[in-house]
Amino acid sequence: MDRGKEAIICSGFGGQGMMVLGKVFASCGMKEGYKVTWMPSYGAEVRGGTAHSTIKIDTEEISSPMVSEVDTAIIMNGPSLDKFENKIRPGGLLILNTSMVERKTIRDDIDVVYAELTNEAIKLGNIKVANVIAAGIFAAKKEIITKKILIDVVSEMAKGREELVPVNLKAVELGMKIVNGEL
Repeated sequence: MDRGKEAIICSGFGGQGMMVLGKVFASCGMKEGYKVTWMPSYGAEVRGGTAHSTIKIDTEEISSPMVSEVDTAIIMNGPSLDKFENKIRPGGLLILNTSMVERKTIRDDIDVVYAELTNEAIKLGNIKVANVIAAGIFAAKKEIITKKILIDVVSEMAKGREELVPVNLKAVELGMKIVNGEL
């Protein structure tokens, strides 16, 4: 996919921050000057059930927020892998939370980053930053958003809870270190 055009799905249990992660990507895309859509899907479940959001980032107008295939899937749990694994375009990216997914992907035509996102977030002191670690991985793997914009957006989203900024910034850095083999 060309730089400036990306379809992303973020999926996991309710409460794992998949809606927030979608908003982060949409905000980053807007700050980078792209057209964006963000569509949450809570399903019948909310906290504890599967939830996902889809994001489109493009240099051109986006006619619909719906996606049939994605360039990147960020998968936080087993049911989400089962549901969305085959929606990733050949050559796409899968970021898989091995802390909560017991199996590897069956796909051999995609790029996969296996990372213990939940366990790493716990080590950072806040389980809720697992999604931000995934955002750091995404930014390091793709050219669609820059580290600076990601850090700006993550910091802005913590307004009123400034005590969360340092751990979120550490999570972005950790995600990038995972990609660069520094972990």
